[in-house]
Amino acid sequence: MVRFALPLALLPLATAAVAQTADVPADTAAKAAAARAERNAVLTKALPPEQAAMKAHVMFLASDAMRGREAGSEEYDIAAQYVASQFYAAGLRPAGDDGGYLQRVPLVSYKPADKGSFALGTDGRKRKLTFGEEYVPSGNPEAAVTKVGAPIVLVGQGIVAPGHDRDDYAGVDVRGKIVAVVRGAPESYDGEQRAHFGSTSTKAAIAAAHGAAGVVILDPGSLERAAKYYDHARVTWADAQGNGHPAAPGTPILGTIGGKAAGRLLDAAGLTADDLTSERFRAVALPVTLTATVNTAREAMESSNVAGILPGSDPQVGDQVVVLSAHLDHVGVGDPDDTGDTIYNGAEDNAVGIASLIEEARRFKASGKPPKRSILFLAVTAEEKGLVGSDYFARHPTVPKDKLVADVNLDMPILTYPFEDVIAFGAERSTLGPIVKQAARDAGVAFSPDPMPEMGLFVRSDHYRFVQQGIPSVFLWPGEKGPGKAAVEEFFDKHYHQPSDQIGKSGIDWAQGVRFIDVNYQIARQIADAEKRPAWNRGDFFGTLYHGYGAK
Repeated sequence: MVRFALPLALLPLATAAVAQTADVPADTAAKAAAARAERNAVLTKALPPEQAAMKAHVMFLASDAMRGREAGSEEYDIAAQYVASQFYAAGLRPAGDDGGYLQRVPLVSYKPADKGSFALGTDGRKRKLTFGEEYVPSGNPEAAVTKVGAPIVLVGQGIVAPGHDRDDYAGVDVRGKIVAVVRGAPESYDGEQRAHFGSTSTKAAIAAAHGAAGVVILDPGSLERAAKYYDHARVTWADAQGNGHPAAPGTPILGTIGGKAAGRLLDAAGLTADDLTSERFRAVALPVTLTATVNTAREAMESSNVAGILPGSDPQVGDQVVVLSAHLDHVGVGDPDDTGDTIYNGAEDNAVGIASLIEEARRFKASGKPPKRSILFLAVTAEEKGLVGSDYFARHPTVPKDKLVADVNLDMPILTYPFEDVIAFGAERSTLGPIVKQAARDAGVAFSPDPMPEMGLFVRSDHYRFVQQGIPSVFLWPGEKGPGKAAVEEFFDKHYHQPSDQIGKSGIDWAQGVRFIDVNYQIARQIADAEKRPAWNRGDFFGTLYHGYGAK
């Protein structure tokens, strides 16, 4: 799960490829043996059939043999074949490429090939900047070599939000120029809008819409951390020519300018760093040019989404498609824990979500009552790389795009406690909200509002890629009533993106897993059988922004 929206370049764990090979001390080996014995005892414990079925999926997907299911790995491919076989067993029809269950997702791993070069020019004189102190380049997935030279325009946080009477581009023409933006968004915005406008991808897209030739991040502070991780690989999907899909095609994010160079740009504008984040900020065209060369190393990768469909039965709405999504990948192999374990198994994140998806498909088939609308069960790749597999599917669906009417996403449901309520991030934005609330009541659990709106989680999992295509979507989670809050905090403190996220350590309660599947089934059934297709609430920010059905 992508929870905190950190730049992937600053997450070395997610890109680690091999385990450390140092000799394991005797006490560490003993701890590892004890941990294996404890886990085996948990693995072999007998359970009722429904719980056992769910656990069996997680036993396979989160086993050491899957080595963390990193997108692009052979182990991920095996996991995808497993899910395809389970979709077949559940009676789903293939909904991938060429009559199969797999949708090929062409991936590109990219990173700066070297330090490149940045130079600032004033009055016809150029001054080369110092790597790591004054600039750090960013890789450009679109091209191996990127050269841009143009005047700089300071646009503050780079926000254009008519609903907030905010336009950081007012009064300037940035066509063919390089815009310099600072990170973040106003604290006065709600958590979801703040996460949206604070994203560098959003800032780049806004710059592209205004005709900018490139984007640089302005960071008056130290670049030490950014320089340390600057050449860690990131991942996106590739177009037919093999070029990676960037945040804003044609308007590359060139890198970050900091230190003394950032100070000189502020001095040239007569501004302080605080001025750039003021809601009263006005853009400034500087008498300074930036000449940047960024060299990018790119490597093609292969992965797959897995798609199976249960056709709708109603002659009027049967061709409309409700998507139930969950990500299949995790973060692979990385640094060892105190037992020497280097495999990040990803049981909760997100083998449990995939197991829920499979068992939900079985319930639909076993009910003997086909849904009125079609239901597409979708296991996506490369979520941990930045919601890449879901973005590829939402842009290149294997069913007619105009027939996609909703997405319900399952990402890392924490099932270590008897949950008393459920949360559906984004429920208040569309007519999916009342459906989810009623389904929760029918399943015997309460419905709670987002307990952490400041985190903006609505924009941080795979459903958001469907939102960006105008499709009403929600992200479902067990709630935090009763023991929930403490359990969630414990998971993030001890197991999130750690080798301990595995059966036998994270404490999965399989009875709660079955209850969670019950809620999922009720929600999907009611969406699929509803009289009307889901619609955005009129005037909703995201519905309007992405031209969604019902928003206008």
